[in-house]
Order: sequence, then structure tokens, then C-alpha cells
Amino acid sequence: MAFIGGLGPIELIIILVIILLIFGPMKLPQIGDALGKSVRHFRKGVSGSEDEPVDVTPEPIEEKRDDAQTVEVESEAEKAQTQDA
Repeated sequence: MAFIGGLGPIELIIILVIILLIFGPMKLPQIGDALGKSVRHFRKGVSGSEDEPVDVTPEPIEEKRDDAQTVEVESEAEKAQTQDA
């Protein structure tokens, strides 16, 4: 009898034991809580509930700033020409 994607109860128990050994019994409630919140948030996002409208208006581009500085850059070829002259 397959449960999830061909995984039977024995395989699921083995996976749970490995997770318990890796994270320890003190971390499992925190991991379960975080996983539950993630799934809940994902379902809320996928359902497309219109409780909170999303503002997709682009922000205006700032014009030239007063404190911006202009820097002139001289290429290697221009440097060679000015040194030869």
C-alpha cells in the first residue's frame, strides 16, 4: 500500500527516524511550526485572496540629483596620446 509518491509506511518511518537523529527532539516542534506556517502562507498566496490589494504602480524615476558628481574617465589610448605629445 503506497502513501505518498510510492513511499510506504516503513519508508516514512525510516525518514522520520533519520530526521529525528539529525535535528534532535528539541528542534522538531520548531521545525514543524515553521513548516506549518510556510504551507499556510503558500496556500494563502496561491488561493489569490483579495484581502490585501497589491500596489503594482512603478515608483517614479528620480531626476538628476543635486549632490551627484561628474567624473571624467580617460582611456588608456587617450593617456598614451597625451603622454606622447
